[in-house]
Amino acid sequence: MKKILITGGAGFIGSNFTHYYINKHPEDQVMVLDRLTYAGNLDNLKDLESNEKYWFIEADIADVKMINNLFEREKFDTVVNFAAETHVDRSIETPSIFVMTNVVGTQVLLEACRNHGVSRYHQISTDEVYGDLGTDSKDFFTETTPINPNCPYAASKAAADLLVLAYHETFKLPVTISRCSNNYGPYQFPEKLIPYFFRLISENKPVPVYGDGKNVRDWLYVIDHCRAIDLILEKGKIGEVYNIGGHNEKTNLEITKTLLNFLNKNEDLITFVDDRLAHDRRYAIDASKIEKELGWKPSVTFEEGIAKTFEWYKNHKEWMEKLIEKSEERKHKEISKTPLKSSRN
Repeated sequence: MKKILITGGAGFIGSNFTHYYINKHPEDQVMVLDRLTYAGNLDNLKDLESNEKYWFIEADIADVKMINNLFEREKFDTVVNFAAETHVDRSIETPSIFVMTNVVGTQVLLEACRNHGVSRYHQISTDEVYGDLGTDSKDFFTETTPINPNCPYAASKAAADLLVLAYHETFKLPVTISRCSNNYGPYQFPEKLIPYFFRLISENKPVPVYGDGKNVRDWLYVIDHCRAIDLILEKGKIGEVYNIGGHNEKTNLEITKTLLNFLNKNEDLITFVDDRLAHDRRYAIDASKIEKELGWKPSVTFEEGIAKTFEWYKNHKEWMEKLIEKSEERKHKEISKTPLKSSRN
């Protein structure tokens, strides 16, 4: 029996992994730690409340004293770090929050693992640390592609990855890192592209597409991501990085049209808006390493994954409406706290 800490486990990917891990390893004890910011949602874990092998703690991974006390008390065998600020647009607005959680928080966890004998630390990263392949490129991100982030979010995740590898080289901490492409599936926060567009299209509202819509992303069904992480924990080589991709390269415009078609809506709903700052043109993952070494492959096509995802959304409308309401309340509070600007010159 192992004792595993899943940080950020009330978020989208973290909660999916928590469900997956508990179902796959019912003998293990699982603690979820989450700060419950706008993206953290205890409703994502509601089904687990009666499970005696699961428990939850609300905390911040950047809180040194709390983290040290927790590790001293619980004696974790494994730590999987999903805890992160992730929305690119938010990182452009408030970069400091991303540095605190994604960089400082990761270092606090690494130090606690080093001081308290944790036998495995796994860092959840992103393909955005590699930067931009460019419009005309036919290349793919491999694990040896140089890190070259282009926005504060990606830079903070890249810094965290380098800290993880440094702790392995310097202190021999047993670590692994996975870098994934864009995830979609159940429990995804409504401001992310697929659930956001699903809601707008369902309500016959205009769908805003950045720039010309030709930015390319690879899409990964979240359960396939969870399968890959579990395999890395079981069979992955210490000190290694593993790319996880869904083999589903699509432009944002193609994604939008797919969603419109799936919901039987007209493409007239598409509205092109100004591109966002530092919007990378193409990400594409080469996942051959994890496929060859660990035997992982995606289990569903994009069309199959979208069907599963939309069916989940349809059956969980209350879940989405509650999160949207929570998000709107947060926005109103932030606006009310913003000081009025003086009209003086």
